[in-house]
Amino acid sequence: MAEEVKDWRPFVYGGVASITAEFGTFPIDTTKTRLQVQGQKIDQTFTQLRYRGMTDAFVKISKEEGLRALYSGIWPAVLRQATYGTIKFGTYYTLKKLANERGLLTNEDGSERVWSNIMCAAAAGAISSAIANPTDVLKVRMQVHGRGHHQGLIGCFNEIYKYEGVRGLWRGVGPTAQRAVVIASVELPVYDFCKLQLMNAFGDHVANHFISSFIASLGSAIASTPIDVIRTRLMNQRHVSMTMNGLATAAATPKLYSGSLDCAVQTIRNEGPLALYKGFIPTWVRMGPWNIIFFITYEQLKKY
Repeated sequence: MAEEVKDWRPFVYGGVASITAEFGTFPIDTTKTRLQVQGQKIDQTFTQLRYRGMTDAFVKISKEEGLRALYSGIWPAVLRQATYGTIKFGTYYTLKKLANERGLLTNEDGSERVWSNIMCAAAAGAISSAIANPTDVLKVRMQVHGRGHHQGLIGCFNEIYKYEGVRGLWRGVGPTAQRAVVIASVELPVYDFCKLQLMNAFGDHVANHFISSFIASLGSAIASTPIDVIRTRLMNQRHVSMTMNGLATAAATPKLYSGSLDCAVQTIRNEGPLALYKGFIPTWVRMGPWNIIFFITYEQLKKY
């Protein structure tokens, strides 16, 4: 019975650590989202370049909309981490345990196989992101429009469901899953590898967790930012064809991108290849502290 309870610990610890990290870094995520949607030449709503960078976005949002606007979308983000974070990290460490029991995780010298780690991480990332996609859509919509556009989490959910249906809640699920696979495949194995390599120098202590998580965050930021830009733009676009009393609803807008590849092609064609790295600095600046807070919290929880 004790062993069965212990198996649930990675899920619980992963969820708690993810929520803690989310609260600590969410304003940076809001600036990243605003930077990613601006400058779209085919979307008249977001053609204007309102922000010159992360710091400028942070200052302008705070000044024009208030500090609370930096936390627009925090509750769907917390809900996302309660599902995505719990499933992702719990599944990853559970799969690693199963792989180890079947002799698939470690080499003869005791070192962990890179491909085995990546497979476990990729599976965990894809499963968890697909399940949590509706919370991601809610978060993006609330971050982009700030305070006053939606009446909170429930109002945003009702608007999407009313005008776009269930499919609207899973908008961008393809690039979301792709991004999660890339991040998990880089972030988790790199963290475990660095932690193992630094064990002799620092031991299983906070200094080791800090350095390992920082290195892992850089790798995942470089690998995932292009997919994140595409995902954000797909999630933010509306596609409403319904009418009420013979008139198009106020929410009716054209469908700008037909999918991930179309969004990538149009973004590069209209804005240049570097547009896929819009928001890279806040992505890395957020991923660094996020991973540091998460892994240190997670490692401390493991002691209990």
